[in-house]
Amino acid sequence: MSADDVIKAHVKALKEGTERARGMAQTLLNVPYGEGDGEKLDVYIPNINSLDVHLVVYIHGGYWQFLSKEESGFMAVPLVDKGVVVVAVGYDIAPKGNMDLMVSQVRRSIVSVVQQYSHISGLYLCGHSAGAHLAAMVLSTDWSQYSITPQIKGAFLVSGIYDLLPILSTYVNEPLKMTEEVAVRNSPSKLVSQLKLSSCSCQIVVAVAENDSPEFRKQSEEFYKTLEASGLNVTMEDVANTDHFSIIEKLVDGEYHLTKLLLKMMGKS
Repeated sequence: MSADDVIKAHVKALKEGTERARGMAQTLLNVPYGEGDGEKLDVYIPNINSLDVHLVVYIHGGYWQFLSKEESGFMAVPLVDKGVVVVAVGYDIAPKGNMDLMVSQVRRSIVSVVQQYSHISGLYLCGHSAGAHLAAMVLSTDWSQYSITPQIKGAFLVSGIYDLLPILSTYVNEPLKMTEEVAVRNSPSKLVSQLKLSSCSCQIVVAVAENDSPEFRKQSEEFYKTLEASGLNVTMEDVANTDHFSIIEKLVDGEYHLTKLLLKMMGKS
């Protein structure tokens, strides 16, 4: 397949999964978490009532310039059946949004979710690619600047980017227009001491696809080793027979390795 066809197939898979989720779950779409047009959440609610409610926030990828929450509900397909609430976060992708804004938005989205769903028994994060970068930035938040400190129990960082410096000179940075200073302050690999302060009790899974490109594999391996050396509760999952796109698309399937791992983490397996 050509590069364009790969992206089209990926978007199609995510959209189909999201449509399935919207048919299965109760949904609250376009719930605002801030004042901006792009600051909206989609919430996928199980049809079963449970006192033991776990909630997963999904942060989409797309190199900070593609995709949206509109095709980000797919992982609700296996999760709502188990009584898990799924929240897909929208944020202002480039060129409308810059890196500082996107990081601020996802952090505020988490605060809003915790405020709206104060009864949840477990809060979990999952992000793919650029979304894994943003999820890692959430884990590295100094919450003293916010009204509450979210207790994030687990985080799945899937095929992520944790050091932004290597992308400064690539086409990815054209709409982002990041300077070196912006890249450094928004690189989770440079914020591990803050991550340890903020998320020491969080169970972190750094997942990478067997057929991810060398830079993605290198970034995941190095970030995992850095977190492990800091004494954090982190595991590395090298997911066989997946590539950069299928590793996340397969979360639509209850029998998929990462889905089962997430449910096990929640005590829902």
